[in-house]
Amino acid sequence: MKASELFEPSSPLARKAAARGGDPVAAAEAVLPELSEAEKVATLNAHPRIGAPAAALSEHSRREQGSDQDPAVLAELARLNAEYERRFGFRFVVFVNGRSRSQVLEVLRQRIQRPRELEMQEGLAAIIAIARDRAAR
Repeated sequence: MKASELFEPSSPLARKAAARGGDPVAAAEAVLPELSEAEKVATLNAHPRIGAPAAALSEHSRREQGSDQDPAVLAELARLNAEYERRFGFRFVVFVNGRSRSQVLEVLRQRIQRPRELEMQEGLAAIIAIARDRAAR
C-alpha cells in the first residue's frame, strides 16, 4: 500500500514517508522524530475528528469509527473535541480499534487531563497504529 492510503494524504508525515519509499509504516516511523513541532501539529490536524459527520471522513475513517449515532454521545464528542483542540492546539487522535464512540468518549475524557507533550506523542503513535492496522487489512 502507498503512504497516501495509510495516512491522511495531506499530512507532512504522509508526504515525507512517501518520499522515503519502501514500507510506508516503517518510513513514517523513521520520519516522525525528524518532524518539526509545526509538522507534528499539521499531521495531527490532518486526521478527521472522532464523531465527525460521515461526509467529512475518508472511507477508511468511516469504517473505523463505526456507526454509533447516539445524539448525546456525538454532542459530547463535539464539545470535548473543541475543548481538547483549544487546550492542546491540535486534534484528538486515537486508534479506535473497534471501540464504539461512547467508549472513545471515555478515552477522550481521560486524555484531555494529560500534559500537552504526552498527548502529542500519544496522538502521533495512534496515527502509526492506525496505518499499521490499515496495512494489515
